[in-house]
Amino acid sequence: MSDLFEASGLADSAPRPLADRLRPKQLADVVGQDHLLGEEGGLTRMLKTRSLGSLVFWGPPGTGKTTIARLLAHETDLAFEQISAIFSGVSDLKKVFETARMRRGSGRATLLFVDEIHRFNRAQQDSFLPVMEDGTITLVGATTENPSFELNAALLSRSHVMTFHSLNQDALRKLLARAEDEEGKALPLDEAARAVLIRMADGDGRSALTLAEDVWRAASEGEVFDAERLQEIVQRRAPIYDKSADGHYNLISALHKSVRGSDPDAALYWFCRMLDGGEDPLYLARRLIRMAVEDIGLADPNALVQANAARDAYQMLGSPEGELALAQSVVYLATAPKSNGVYTAYKAAVRAAKTSGSLLPPKHILNAPTKLMKQEGYGDGYQYDHDAPDGFSGQDYFPEDLGRQSFYDPPERGFERELRKRLDYWEKLRRERGHS
Repeated sequence: MSDLFEASGLADSAPRPLADRLRPKQLADVVGQDHLLGEEGGLTRMLKTRSLGSLVFWGPPGTGKTTIARLLAHETDLAFEQISAIFSGVSDLKKVFETARMRRGSGRATLLFVDEIHRFNRAQQDSFLPVMEDGTITLVGATTENPSFELNAALLSRSHVMTFHSLNQDALRKLLARAEDEEGKALPLDEAARAVLIRMADGDGRSALTLAEDVWRAASEGEVFDAERLQEIVQRRAPIYDKSADGHYNLISALHKSVRGSDPDAALYWFCRMLDGGEDPLYLARRLIRMAVEDIGLADPNALVQANAARDAYQMLGSPEGELALAQSVVYLATAPKSNGVYTAYKAAVRAAKTSGSLLPPKHILNAPTKLMKQEGYGDGYQYDHDAPDGFSGQDYFPEDLGRQSFYDPPERGFERELRKRLDYWEKLRRERGHS
C-alpha cells in the first residue's frame, strides 16, 4: 500500500514538517558545526582523503547528526541504511548486516546510521565489531550520552568520536531566515520575541523550526507578536536535562566548581538550572553539604552548619518555600573562604593507613587495665596534657616504626589562619621539649 501511495505521487504532495523541508541537501548547508565541516574540520579532512572510517556522533538533539550522516553517505557513494536502537533488536541487526553483505558482494559498501546507539546493550554493541572490521559496513552511531560511559571500549576503539555542539544564536538565526525564505513570509515576531524564540529553542535546530511553525499557525493576517504574547502561544521547551544522565553530571559539576571558584552568581544560576530541570532539591542539599566539607572545611566551620541547616529547613518547609533556604546556602558557601586542607589531609592519612601495615600505637598511650599490661609497659611515661605547661605535653602519638607524620597543612585563609598559628606554636614547644 505504501509503495502504491508513493508511486501515485501523493507522498510528494502530503504536508511535510518545516524541519524536513529544510533538511540540507549538501554539507555546506549545515549550520552550527563548523569545527567538523569547516575547512580544517575533522569530517572535511576525512572526505578529502576519501577515507571515511566508522564514527560516533555525540551531541544534543537537533544539531544535525542524522542529516550529516546521510550527506556523508552521498559524498562517499555509500548506500545509506538507518535504524534506531529504540525500535531495533537482534533480528533487525541481522537483516541489516545480511543486506550490507549482499550489497558489498555487488561492489558497493554501506554506511549504517544507528540512532541512539547507546541504547543497545553490550552484546548488541559487540555484534557490530565483525562487520566493521571486515568492511561490510561503515558505522555511524549517534548518541546524546557520553560515549566513554555508554559505549563498549571495543566499539569506541574502532571509531572516531565527533562532538556536535548545540546551535548558537547565529546558527539559529540562519535557520529561521531559511524558514522565512521557504515560507515566503517573515515570522510575525518583533525583535524581542524573535530573541525569546531563539532562547526557547535551547540550541536545537529542529525545535527552532517547530516553534516557528507554531507561530505561523497562530498568527492572524498582519498580526505581530511580542515576547509576552509569544510565550502565551507556544509552550516553553523543557530544558535539556536528564537527571540520570550526562546533563545531570554536567550541571552539578558546574554548580560545584562555581561554588569552589567563589562565584555566587554563577552558582545560583546553575542551582536554578537544576531545579528548573526537575532535580530533587534534597540531592542538591546533599551536594552542598559535600561542598562545605570538601572545599571550605575549617576555613569557615560554620559552612557545614549552614549547609545542614538549609537541608533541615527544606525538609521542614517543603517546596517551593524550602528552595530559598538552599539558595541561601549556595550563596554562603560560594562567598566563604576556601580550603581543602582537611580534605587533602584525610586522603594523605588514608594512604598512610593503607600502606603502613598493622602498626601498634606506642605503649605510653595505651591503657593498662590489667596487671599483665602494666608489666608489659602499657601506659608507662604517658604525660597528661592538662597537667603540662600550656596544656600541651608534645608527646609523640604515632607508631614508633612509622615516625611522626604531617598530613594537615592549613592555608592562611579564614579560620584556618588561627589553626596555623596553633600548630606552629605547638611545633615550637615540641622542639623545645625534645619531642620533635
